[in-house]
Amino acid sequence: MGWWPVAEAVTNADREVLTWDLYGRGVRELAKQIADDGFAPDIILGIARGGLIPAGSIGYALSVKNCYLMNVEYYTDVDERLDVPVILPPYLDMVDLEHASVLVVDDVADTGHTLQKVYEFVAGKVSTTRAAVLYEKPGSAIQCNYVWRRTDRWINFPWSSEPPIVAPSPR
Repeated sequence: MGWWPVAEAVTNADREVLTWDLYGRGVRELAKQIADDGFAPDIILGIARGGLIPAGSIGYALSVKNCYLMNVEYYTDVDERLDVPVILPPYLDMVDLEHASVLVVDDVADTGHTLQKVYEFVAGKVSTTRAAVLYEKPGSAIQCNYVWRRTDRWINFPWSSEPPIVAPSPR
């Protein structure tokens, strides 16, 4: 799998810190795993928000322009989540995709419940579904087909490590 040395991404015993530089190398390696496996997805389905950046990067690396997005809310804060993942509108139109192969991309398979929800959503509507993540944790309900690293630590991603510039809107 070509794992990078853990010390390069860890700043302390509790957290793994992914830098932009390390992300660039990691996502390319993840895309190479997919290509080397011979899987040529028709569609890349990114799970927002954490999977947005990896999905686009993998799309470029694999020359796949057909990229879709699914909004799934689960985490509400660091290590805090809803009881179950919730698919948010707008919902994907899965018409005429029964012959499509889909690569579902997210940043991390932590509990795996978000990926499981997406798998359930596309089940029976597409030909093939596989999953790619930068990180997979040991307790994930889904074993991803393509994983760059495995860890049991909380991960600080470069796109979500800083506080928002604009405070979230109250619901």
